[in-house]
Amino acid sequence: MANLYRSREGLSARPIANSDEIQLRIDPVHADLDEEITGLHKKVTMLKTQHSEVAQEIESEAKFQNDYISQLQLTLSKTQAGLKHNMKRLNRAMAQKGSNHVLHVILFGLVCFSVVYLWSKHLPR
Repeated sequence: MANLYRSREGLSARPIANSDEIQLRIDPVHADLDEEITGLHKKVTMLKTQHSEVAQEIESEAKFQNDYISQLQLTLSKTQAGLKHNMKRLNRAMAQKGSNHVLHVILFGLVCFSVVYLWSKHLPR
């Protein structure tokens, strides 16, 4: 099985358990270490640059998401206030219609009673 972290014949790396560090093993037989170190330095610099760009991208995305959430909270607050106002109006209308409903039921009862009374008086027996 090939070593996944092997870069050249004289230099190989392997991960240490539960760590972000890498253990480096240098083979003294191969003397081309300066070029290898320069290459590794360039890779580290590139990774640091990419890390900075990623961090800036994450920061801008977090700001955008926070602004979006703030707008949603404001919209939700306005919606709740409007719903509360409409519920009060609906309750008021229901209370007013409820009293009219009782009046209509009483009038209907009186009309029915009057019709039955008059019908019974004028009908021949």
